[in-house]
Amino acid sequence: MCTGHDHDHDPKFTRRAALTGTAALAAATTLTGTDAKAQDNPYAPPAEPFLPPSDMVLDLTRAALVVTDPQIDFLSPDGVAWGAVGKSVEMNNTVANIERLFKAAKGAGIPVAVSPHYYYPTDKGWKFEGALEKLMHKIGMFDRKSPLSLEGFEGSGADYMPQYKPYIEDGKTIQCSPHKVYGPETNDLVLQLRKARVDQVILAGMSANLCTESHMRELLEQGFEVAVVSDGTAAAILPEGDGYLAALTNFRYMANALWTTDEVVALLG
Repeated sequence: MCTGHDHDHDPKFTRRAALTGTAALAAATTLTGTDAKAQDNPYAPPAEPFLPPSDMVLDLTRAALVVTDPQIDFLSPDGVAWGAVGKSVEMNNTVANIERLFKAAKGAGIPVAVSPHYYYPTDKGWKFEGALEKLMHKIGMFDRKSPLSLEGFEGSGADYMPQYKPYIEDGKTIQCSPHKVYGPETNDLVLQLRKARVDQVILAGMSANLCTESHMRELLEQGFEVAVVSDGTAAAILPEGDGYLAALTNFRYMANALWTTDEVVALLG
């Protein structure tokens, strides 16, 4: 998250420097030098941000909290993805932070929407899949018996985390139809937000570099102002790469703001 770095009066941040890449090179040199060696936390905000700071101002009359995949398979040690995401979830205190976001949003009276991830038996007949789609189908992640039946749903990996249910099942939370890959292009989230006259989104949930980032991207393309909650998400850490670190990079590059749970709770208070 940028912290008031004034690029308008920064001699490094000029049009010529941007066009030639010298400003970026200077920033990179700083970050790979002594300061970077002293920075033990790879997830920490950059000591010398290059990008302009956020100017997003939260307006509670047109804002909503959106949470992607607040489900057992992602967020519980009993979930099938815990071996991949558990370290990141625990590092960020994600489970508790999402609950804090639900509570604060309800207290502020702003709309809350959940965009869940479900797979039905017919989804197993897909003729082609990406790597993570293959894995999710193989391990039975988010599996449900049928779109018309809740048989076996209660307490399954596709179910919501128990501590979130009082907020989600209060008769006011928007429970969207499921997204099927990563983004909300295949569900009714955007329609629901438009109907609520929402154009600012506080975004949290799982998984950072997959569904959460894909929701951010589509909402931005749809004209929403999006603030991502940095510790209200987490991601898999695999030999193929650290999903949380990859997502943080894109959140910093693309989101209108990158806030912590503490910051969001204070803004909603």
